Amino acid sequence: MWGASLSGLEVKKPRACILGVSGTELSNWEKGFLREADPFGFILFARNIENRNQVRALTNALRETVGNTNVPILVDQEGGRVMRLKPPHWRSIAPAGVFGDLFDRNPDDAREAAYTSARLMAMDLREAGFNTTCAPVLDLRLPGMSDVIGDRSYGAEVAKVVMLASAVAAGLLDGGIAPIIKHIPGHGRATVDSHKDLPIVTVSHETLSEFDFAPFAHMKDVLAAMSAHLLFTAIDDQRPGTVSGTVIQDIIRGEIGFENLLISDDLSMEALGGSIASRTHECLRAGCDIALHCNGKRTEMEEVVSMAPLLTGKSLQRAQSFTNQIATFKHDAPSSTQITDWQARLADLLAPVWSAGDDQK
Repeated sequence: MWGASLSGLEVKKPRACILGVSGTELSNWEKGFLREADPFGFILFARNIENRNQVRALTNALRETVGNTNVPILVDQEGGRVMRLKPPHWRSIAPAGVFGDLFDRNPDDAREAAYTSARLMAMDLREAGFNTTCAPVLDLRLPGMSDVIGDRSYGAEVAKVVMLASAVAAGLLDGGIAPIIKHIPGHGRATVDSHKDLPIVTVSHETLSEFDFAPFAHMKDVLAAMSAHLLFTAIDDQRPGTVSGTVIQDIIRGEIGFENLLISDDLSMEALGGSIASRTHECLRAGCDIALHCNGKRTEMEEVVSMAPLLTGKSLQRAQSFTNQIATFKHDAPSSTQITDWQARLADLLAPVWSAGDDQK
């Protein structure tokens, strides 16, 4: 079924990786390398984004390079301190924790605000040429843990996180942006920043199942998820989740029941050891479908591509389902009246807990 299209032509099989680029436009080397590598998708960061016209030109160039209008182009746009598209060129988006605070006052208002905020954010992303964002965050905000998650989380209660994250996912999808839930199976108990070191989680499997894993089980039908670089000693005391076959097969695929596209968190983060090539090999061998590499460094990108095969089997099916979702998105933009109404309504809803002028910490 997946090996050929209805016309009998071979389905194009991209490589099992998502890559970054180094600057605000593609170098000649990048154009040639990316055309040859044909990664599943791309991810952009603040270093790649200056203004509306520039980022639109860059996302268009990425599509042209691989000859695929529906190639996933990702960005970390959550709101709060994790925003790659920032004022003054783009709107300010409240962090997840603000919606959690509003939820404590009025759950219905919080859910509406979360949806409306995501819908407006999706509009900005679409205009810039993105079709995917690495959000919402389903990690719990637990006391005493590293602030690497902090107000990126909707809160400490599973029901609250699920309700608000579901509203955000719906708003993104309605706005033509594919969500990627993160960080499966749960990053909330990290005591250190996984960008800099390996967090070790020592609570029991039972506790993890009741709390940390639960939001992901509730939202397992979202078509993509990003892994967590955490060592869960009760599950696998030797290997972080991203490179642990036990975590991926027994917990993510088994207990949680997530059967869709699994993307590694950034392989250049310091939580993982070994070379970039070995990290790529290990995450794919453990069961990630896609290896994510973000920093745009040439030598590291070459290592990733050397170890990432073309997508096949279930991974290809999952990848095609995700790309097919992107292909179904409508391209018509909301009217100016609709946008004005959404902005006014969102400001009213958030007024008790946040305003666009608040400092983003």
